[in-house]
Amino acid sequence: MEMEQLLNMGFSQELAAEALAATGGKSTIEATEWIFNHKSSSNVNPSPPPFQPKLDRFFQSRTPSPQTRPAGNNRTQEIPTIKRVSQEGEESLPKRSKFAFGSSSESLIRSSSGYKPHEPLSERMRPRSIDEVIGQDHLLGKHSILRSALDCDRLPSIVLWGPPGTGKTSIARAIANSSPASYRFVSLSAVTAGVKDVRDAVEEARKMKKKNKRTVLFIDEVHRFNKSQQDSFLPVIEDGSIVFIGATTENPSFHLITPLLSRSRVLTLNSLQPHHIVSLLKRAADDAEKGLARSVGVNVKVDGEAIEFLALNCDGDARVALNALEISATTAAARRPNCQTTSQEHTSGSQAKMFEGLSSDATTVADSNGDTDSSSSGNAENGASSNVVNVTLDDVKEALQCKHLAYDRAGDEHYNLISALHKSMRGSDADAAIYWLARMLQGGEQPLYIARRLIRFASEDVGLADPSALNQAVACYQACHFLGMPECNVNLAQCVAYLALAPKSIAVYRAIEEAQKLVKESGGQNEGVPLHLRNAPTKLMKELGYGKGYIYPPNDPSSSASQRYLPPSLQGYKFLDWPANYFER
Repeated sequence: MEMEQLLNMGFSQELAAEALAATGGKSTIEATEWIFNHKSSSNVNPSPPPFQPKLDRFFQSRTPSPQTRPAGNNRTQEIPTIKRVSQEGEESLPKRSKFAFGSSSESLIRSSSGYKPHEPLSERMRPRSIDEVIGQDHLLGKHSILRSALDCDRLPSIVLWGPPGTGKTSIARAIANSSPASYRFVSLSAVTAGVKDVRDAVEEARKMKKKNKRTVLFIDEVHRFNKSQQDSFLPVIEDGSIVFIGATTENPSFHLITPLLSRSRVLTLNSLQPHHIVSLLKRAADDAEKGLARSVGVNVKVDGEAIEFLALNCDGDARVALNALEISATTAAARRPNCQTTSQEHTSGSQAKMFEGLSSDATTVADSNGDTDSSSSGNAENGASSNVVNVTLDDVKEALQCKHLAYDRAGDEHYNLISALHKSMRGSDADAAIYWLARMLQGGEQPLYIARRLIRFASEDVGLADPSALNQAVACYQACHFLGMPECNVNLAQCVAYLALAPKSIAVYRAIEEAQKLVKESGGQNEGVPLHLRNAPTKLMKELGYGKGYIYPPNDPSSSASQRYLPPSLQGYKFLDWPANYFER
């Protein structure tokens, strides 16, 4: 493996073999440094490939002088590293265990090989191993299912279910980087992949199985696949050709087929807590290679209160927080008087210069008291200088615009919030009910939908205890129809408060439920209507006995009390548990 990397770098086989023999043959980096250290004395030059890579530009901390850099034209070729290639042809990050080196030059090699100038901050900051994942300790803790599976080299098929920005894709990629070499990682997105892509991935997995190599097939947004596409995974999961990892924001019970769920373990991810978001944002601010400094091309200092504001207002979504932080840094950089950096400066020729400069001036994070933490002591005195961008609370507020709310009018959060509203009113907690109402309205819920649910609640939970509640709910619906948002918000709040404070009775709800259950189970054999209760509009029907013996209650109240209205087999059956003279009080 080390020999192959050195040959890919452009060194001759003779020189590569000599370097590996001299360094023990276990480290490509040590062999490369040995070549540089002995280059001048041995006068041995690697045979150039069609495009000779400028290796020294990745080792500027060790060879800063121009005299030591190889001469040649300006065309450069990045040093290839061993990458895992997804089905879509995209290169994933190298395994952490193979490239966890300490020197700055080694770090530059690692970052430069996958350099993408326009990659968002949230994408650059993805964890490279399981140990770098923040949050989700119930899944990644010491004795958790995923950690144990990786330690035992027995990855199960799993479905990662959670809100956006909680780490589903990051965990899948970290598993790929942390898993043993016996696994081959293939990534597909259900948004862009079709039946042919799935079929090709499955067929390739079968071929690799014959070579004793299992395939980890990651499907992002798996809920977007239809039934036939999901069916295609079943045989290869069953015979062990693939380890299936799906990621979804939708409830798997409703969007994934039952056979696929029976072959997989559903793991639920929770929204990240504010302290998790703070850790992620500080990591992005401090990282000189992938963090904020790479986004704007200069050093960045982030106020502690700005980070705290983002952590509290991103609703547990790390992607929202990181994107807002990157926009904030861009906004702050635009305020600089000498901000004339062109696109070409930022994305091409400044890469090596930026890495060289950031080795001594790291990005800083200021705490809420104004103190500054920095990886370079010299930067503390120059924090306010013109070459440092200061991201303030105002920048963050401008970037975020408004508090991010996780709400989907067709998803789980829609039903979670209406359930919370319903249960709060049932528990007579008007404050909680109004809060959940505000959450729904702020999330963009249709007011008429809420009003319809209030009409249902008025009969189901208030019922006969306050019959006027139904009138209130119907009037609220009409008011919402006439006014619309935002004016009808007060109509909804009034009705919600009324229903929450009203007396409660579910006698009618239980009565209709019991009656429907009895009819469904054919209790009483669903007998015909007794003859005295039948209508007799014709002479023939009267002759058949329809309506015979019926007592009209307004004419004879005392006699009508003994009249029977249920079928004979159900005489005396009680559905409604309610005092007979309740409304006469």
